[in-house]
Amino acid sequence: MTQSRVAAGSPSPLGATWDGRGVNFALFSEHAERVELCLFDAAGKRETERLALPEYTNLVWHGYVEGLNPGQLYGYRVSGAYDPRAGHRFNPNKLLIDPYATALDGALHLQDVHFGYRRDNPKGDLSFDRRDSARFTPKCRVTELAFTWGPERVPNVPWSQTVLYELHVRGFTKSHPAVAEPLRGTFAGLATPAVIDHLVKLGVTAVEFLPIQPIADEQHLVAKNLSNYWGYNPVNYFAPDWRFLARGQVREFKTMVASLHAAGIEVILDVVYNHTGEGNEFGPTVSFRGIDNASYYWLMPDRRRYVDYTGCGNSLNLTHPRVLQMVMDSLRYWVQEMHVDGFRFDLATTLAREHYGFDPHSGFLDAVAQDPVLSRVKMIAEPWDIGIGGYQVGRFPAGWAEWNDRFRDTTRRLWRGDSGIIGELAGRLTGSADPFQRHGRRPWASVNFVTAHDGFTLNDLVSYNHKHNAANAEDNRDGTDNNLSWNCGVEGPTQDPAIVALREQQKRNFFAMLLLSMGTPMITAGDEFGRTQNGNNNPYCQDNEVSWVNWSARGDRDFALTEFVRRLIQLRKAHPVFRRNRFLSGQPVDGTPIRDVTWLAPGGHEMATHDWTAANARALGAQLFAPNPGNGADDLFVVLINGGDGDLSFVLPKAPQTGRWRLIFDTARADMPTDTPEPKTESDGRQRYPMHRRSLVLLQDG
Repeated sequence: MTQSRVAAGSPSPLGATWDGRGVNFALFSEHAERVELCLFDAAGKRETERLALPEYTNLVWHGYVEGLNPGQLYGYRVSGAYDPRAGHRFNPNKLLIDPYATALDGALHLQDVHFGYRRDNPKGDLSFDRRDSARFTPKCRVTELAFTWGPERVPNVPWSQTVLYELHVRGFTKSHPAVAEPLRGTFAGLATPAVIDHLVKLGVTAVEFLPIQPIADEQHLVAKNLSNYWGYNPVNYFAPDWRFLARGQVREFKTMVASLHAAGIEVILDVVYNHTGEGNEFGPTVSFRGIDNASYYWLMPDRRRYVDYTGCGNSLNLTHPRVLQMVMDSLRYWVQEMHVDGFRFDLATTLAREHYGFDPHSGFLDAVAQDPVLSRVKMIAEPWDIGIGGYQVGRFPAGWAEWNDRFRDTTRRLWRGDSGIIGELAGRLTGSADPFQRHGRRPWASVNFVTAHDGFTLNDLVSYNHKHNAANAEDNRDGTDNNLSWNCGVEGPTQDPAIVALREQQKRNFFAMLLLSMGTPMITAGDEFGRTQNGNNNPYCQDNEVSWVNWSARGDRDFALTEFVRRLIQLRKAHPVFRRNRFLSGQPVDGTPIRDVTWLAPGGHEMATHDWTAANARALGAQLFAPNPGNGADDLFVVLINGGDGDLSFVLPKAPQTGRWRLIFDTARADMPTDTPEPKTESDGRQRYPMHRRSLVLLQDG
């Protein structure tokens, strides 16, 4: 090996920074005794130099190598104590990924040599493995980040107008016939005009990507020849995953963002800062564990084992200032350099844990609140983890939105036919004020969803009573048993026309509830045209047709459902009454005699206490009012819900503005023919609407 001269360089910024003459390398490790920079040839196969970083300043090892250029491949070897009982697991035989690397030269495929101990040794993780892992570890790549964005139009969609669309980058286009074969399943595939055209026509305002950062496949999946398709197992927080790059270039992500922004669509990243893919004490050593295990992770009092708030083997310790710095630097990188518009935080409760538990004023949440970059983008919490006190819906700070599983569960129970939930339903329809109306928070803080990546698709929600996860090779033990689903009479696919029609009606019911409720709606990709996972409610390891969106299997019913969803989104955008920026009060609005909400019983009277508490109640009406100066007329609608298994005649209040209600849609009808029954005016002068079982009706004054 030739030997380059290593100058002192600088302890900041962390990572590998090219300045036109050479590269500065800086790596945090509080407990290391020596850090070596390993340089590799262009193929990443041969280690060409091994250079000790000469300086250690403020817990950062650093050095500057003149003459290196973008594209240079590198990794680290870190020496120190191998003493798991003291929390230290240094092993210089393991090549390590730079936590700040902005590109890798391939995907990580776990091998036995990635483990810092000998798995065949009776001492387990207390043993020491001397085999070199460099051959099987992806190399970090020095990047030059220049990119011409041009006259980029950043959408900046207000929260109150946001419609989220959750998708998997690979699965969304892997089977898309209009995407060129080499681009399918990549960022470049998502930038294809036909793909963006679907999103634009549907009317969504933001795509929320499942994790797109580099991952490690769990050991049990590797043994079964499966992979972590969803990607909730990161080993780096700055680079895009190699799987999603058609040509291996980071700029492909930027090009996709620019294309989506040009179409008025925001980009939200699902990020996993709660744990890493290194797992528990028996996991591999590929980055953080070998750099400074005792700093990066929450450790048990015995220092050997890991605190596991996540169910994934470890928990990242954001109470350590350098770990918190890495997370904040990563978030700012994706906003400032990659131009994303926000984040959804997986198991966000873990990020906000201090030594005594969850804290809404934790170091992480306070850091975000004061950050001049991050405080201006969309922040969405999955507000739970599996630790004690992990369920924290409604307790995140002002400015955050949160996934609202209470909306999901109440909506599913309603259309399954459960009784006694009318009061809960009213709260979910109106933005879930009970957990969210505090500290000036607005209804948009509730991210409403019926389905997500985790669980049944909408089609499967109305087609299966039970999970069917045999393909996951876990004897159908994985995935929740609490699906709150109803198969409409037959488990799985059927040709029975009555059941097929009822399932389509149920899909319309779910979409109508989602898009007419206050809060921020989130649609799962493919639900708008009946995508199925064949009853698998946990396909996290299915990188195949089970999880990929099937664009070719759409029939007339599927196109009709897509059109129904498109019309609902248009309706939501046109009428502020469905996307209010303030919680309802039940009081008259702006000097008018009309209240913002009036709750109606099927008999036509306002809901009384006995109506709310009736054991068999499954029907509810709501008269909703809001000024709409941009439309030339105020918004005045009645939503009628019949979650029961019998038809009923719903007595309507007098329409305050015109004296008559006009039908907008009825989910019991697959189409909207001219003979659709309008509300009938009876001899007593009151209008009645004949509601079918399990249906939702929308009427407008005028």
